[in-house]
Amino acid sequence: MEKFVTEKSKALFEEGKKYLVDGVSSSFHVAPCEEYPIAMIRGKGARMYDIDGNEYIDYIAGFGPTILGYAPDALNEAVADQLTRGVQFSTPTEALYKLAKKLTEIIPCAEMVSFQSSGTEANMHAWRVARAATGKMKIVKFEGQYHGWADEQKITIGADNTEQLGARTNITRIMTTAGQRKSTTDDIILAPWNDIDTLTKIVEENADEIAAVLMEPYMCDEGPILGKEGYLEAVRELCTKNNVLLIFDEVITGFRMSLGGAQEYFGVTPDIGIFGKAIAGGISLSMIAGKKEHMELCHPSGTFNATPVAVAASLATIAELEKPGTYERMDALGAQLCDAFIRLGKENGIKTYANHHNGISQFQFGIDRAPEDWRDVLDNVDSDMYDKFYNLCRDYGVRLTSMRGREYLSAAHTQEDIDRTIAVFEHVFPMLKEA
Repeated sequence: MEKFVTEKSKALFEEGKKYLVDGVSSSFHVAPCEEYPIAMIRGKGARMYDIDGNEYIDYIAGFGPTILGYAPDALNEAVADQLTRGVQFSTPTEALYKLAKKLTEIIPCAEMVSFQSSGTEANMHAWRVARAATGKMKIVKFEGQYHGWADEQKITIGADNTEQLGARTNITRIMTTAGQRKSTTDDIILAPWNDIDTLTKIVEENADEIAAVLMEPYMCDEGPILGKEGYLEAVRELCTKNNVLLIFDEVITGFRMSLGGAQEYFGVTPDIGIFGKAIAGGISLSMIAGKKEHMELCHPSGTFNATPVAVAASLATIAELEKPGTYERMDALGAQLCDAFIRLGKENGIKTYANHHNGISQFQFGIDRAPEDWRDVLDNVDSDMYDKFYNLCRDYGVRLTSMRGREYLSAAHTQEDIDRTIAVFEHVFPMLKEA
């Protein structure tokens, strides 16, 4: 198997750093463990093509949005049709109301919806709705969970070890961005994930001040980490008992785990759901959904909220995802990848763990069981080995997400893609033991 040559990407990155901060348009676009990112020319289906002429099988999916794959015909046709009629009207359209109604039909918590443009904005709006609905200001947020890059949101999402996090009952407020105002986090209460006893104590002692408990229902950003059996149900009961709203941040899980999101997949309904990424198949769109009595309290503003192009893309994406067998097929392909990953770990004497949930799969080194929380990940998951695996796979034509081990399947992945990916895994696994 021949290693890819990517010198043009390297040269382009070095030139681009002269004019663009860090040489990328988002900090997510270059991994800390790679010397330079690969510059792409185009994508089609589950494949991407770089400026050196290399072809990759992709499991990054634009960090989640491209659930139908790259340049899917149904999405292209819907967007192209809308482009001929205008991209921005600043007025409602018939399609907008059609989409809103459709979303209330497929998402369990949705009596009404409200559109934004990004996951960060949707979180901002959801927090405001929760505070308006309860008359309380504090939000419980879990260590390691990412809910956007605004000052109040981006807290305790990065740590090198558990010592930096402090005690489980007094978690350190880690500010991760220069210029971030610490005072904006005064209304945030930090909690450890998957620990119902500690959360119960926090909520019961502060119920008169807490507007909402905010969580990824499947902790995808740092981990990934599944909730323990009965955990989501227990949190739901705790919030109801204490007049605290439960918010599911489904920017990642929405439309990936099922059409109705993780709340449908796990059978636990929050008061408010936050959606983005895959909702429009790659076009920028986000939203929150919840009870009518809550949603009507705050009206969002935004020039680019639910543009006609985004609406057209979302309707086309949902129509494709509704086709029978779509999620089952992604899950079956994910199962093959996970089985191969675990098998290769055993064959090479390396501890591995993998799991799959329809459009999301996870790969982790250093453990052979599901991690329980972020502290478990920091203490036991071998992130250095994953970084090596990430770079090796990239060198031989498989694009994985960096650091976290969270991989995205799309409706465009084929059996051929999976077979080729497993062949690359088989080629690089023995290299992981080399110094």
